[in-house]
Parts: sequence; structure tokens; C-alpha cells
Amino acid sequence: MAILPWKVLKREQVYKKYAWDIDRVDFLMPRGNKADFYINNARPAAAVVALTDNNEIILARQFRPGPGKVLNELPGGYLDPGENALESIGREFREETGYEGEFVEIGTCLDDAYSTMERHCFVATNCKKVGEPQDTDTEQTELVLMPLDEFRQQLRSGQMTDIEVAYLALDYLGKL
Repeated sequence: MAILPWKVLKREQVYKKYAWDIDRVDFLMPRGNKADFYINNARPAAAVVALTDNNEIILARQFRPGPGKVLNELPGGYLDPGENALESIGREFREETGYEGEFVEIGTCLDDAYSTMERHCFVATNCKKVGEPQDTDTEQTELVLMPLDEFRQQLRSGQMTDIEVAYLALDYLGKL
């Protein structure tokens, strides 16, 4: 039996704030039943695995409200309107870490099954410190430089988001 797409019967926005734009979508399922789902219509985002000349991974340590914890995170964020992915990751990387680097986009990935967000995945090399992290009203960051072996352990711990970006980057760099 072939997997068929679902037919949208109705779509209505039920919430909008910050990066969240949630729609309730009523579907007619292939077997004739109806079901509703909540979809986050998020704008595109970007994340980067960045390396220093000493082969350390550059991370932004910050509080993450979903898990309710302070986590070591890949630098990145949502693209601003009119901004391309390369501009966005350069801006986010400088703001969150105080570093600049040479960026290569290595692919994209989907956020999850209930989101429209496409995440642009980058690697940055030849990274140099040019300033300090820039905090905002909703984001305070602390710079973390982590040895590659410790970073691999961090990924395995499950205490990070954007893990798929990290694995794609390590594969691209031949450092899995």
C-alpha cells in the first residue's frame, strides 16, 4: 500500500509570538477519517559547528526554556526577514560567541515532523575571536571552547539541541 498525502480541510492560526506561529490543521486521512494537528510555521534557521585552530568546538552556553536547563549549544538562530542563511549564521555566530570564521553550508535539515522550519547547517573554520558575546533581553550566552573528544561525548549525552547539525558537520569534516 502506498503512503498517500493527507488532504487539508481547514487551517487556522491559533497562536503567534516570537518564532512561534502555530496553526491548527484539520486533515482528511487516506482511510476517510479526520484528524487535527498543530503545526509550527517557523521561519528558517541556521546552526554552525565551528572549530578553532586548536581543533576546539566553539559553543554558546545558555539557558534553554524548553528543557528548562543551561545547555552547551551550537551557535545559531532564526534568519531575520530578508536575510540569507550565510548572513544570518555570521551574525548569530558573532553575537553568541564573539568569533568570526569562514563558513561553508553543508546542507539543510527539517526541525521535526510538526514544524515547517528548515535549518541550514554550516561548518566554520579559521575562527578568530573578535569581541565578546552580545547578550540580548532574551538570550545570555557564555563562550565555551570544547575539545573535539569531549564534544563527541556531549553529543552522545543527549543534552544538546541541533544534534543532527553536529553529526552532519563532523561527517563533512571527517571527524566522526
